[in-house]
Amino acid sequence: MDFGILLGLAYQRFVIQLNEHLAAKGFSAIKPTFGYVFRALEAETLTTAQLAARLQITSQGMAKVVEEMVSVGYLDRRADPADARVKLLELSARGRAAVATARAFHADFEARLGASAGERRVATTRAVLTELIGATEDLTRTLRPF
Repeated sequence: MDFGILLGLAYQRFVIQLNEHLAAKGFSAIKPTFGYVFRALEAETLTTAQLAARLQITSQGMAKVVEEMVSVGYLDRRADPADARVKLLELSARGRAAVATARAFHADFEARLGASAGERRVATTRAVLTELIGATEDLTRTLRPF
């Protein structure tokens, strides 16, 4: 099997397991696009337009994703103190809990993989993947994040 196909299939398997774990913990209705928004808003508050620019999609497309995330309780919107017409987006308590649950799954997944495949092999895999994506580069310039 081609290397790229193996990478893609491995990622798909990981995402399926992550989504099953999140659903079992009460975080349902998470769409594939939500993960990018969770990551972008984890560190800072942004407007829909800023979020769209960060994720390199249209403002209209981002507005749709934001509406979906607000409706299921993962995002909050609030007025900007400097300009009430501007709406700031931030993770809700439920959104922050979903991110924490996902991060715990990531760590547990890697630990379980280390236990079954060997920690050294997992460390080597991590090093190869890190080299493959060019971790020293600005990934926002080289990879389309959305």
